[in-house]
Amino acid sequence: MTAASLPHAIIVDDEQSYLDLLSIILGENLACPVATFARPLDALEAMADLDVGIIVTDFYMPDIDGMEFLKRAEQLKPGVPSIMITGHIAALDGRDQGEVKNLKAVLAKPFRAHTLSDKILEFWPQVAR
Repeated sequence: MTAASLPHAIIVDDEQSYLDLLSIILGENLACPVATFARPLDALEAMADLDVGIIVTDFYMPDIDGMEFLKRAEQLKPGVPSIMITGHIAALDGRDQGEVKNLKAVLAKPFRAHTLSDKILEFWPQVAR
């Protein structure tokens, strides 16, 4: 299966520089198309027309937070695994992460480049390095 025929890895983060960095990291480490979005509502709109293999999202974002984004994404793309990234891991304390069935992992920023790629491979084994 070629990268062009694989579903997309979706990355949502409101910090454009971080979004660009994550896109480069995944592009260099995984053989899949990557779609990036700085606004969660834009990502939801675009996902309706995309084949999605995994979703990576920040927690703190404008309009809606990462948990609400993932709840809405699950309605659009049931069964697609997701990974939350955040620089504010303590903000997730007390949040019911079980309300998002497909949330597989939470990574604290900063993390090593291969950490995200390894997590994606763990939950989306169809993609290759």
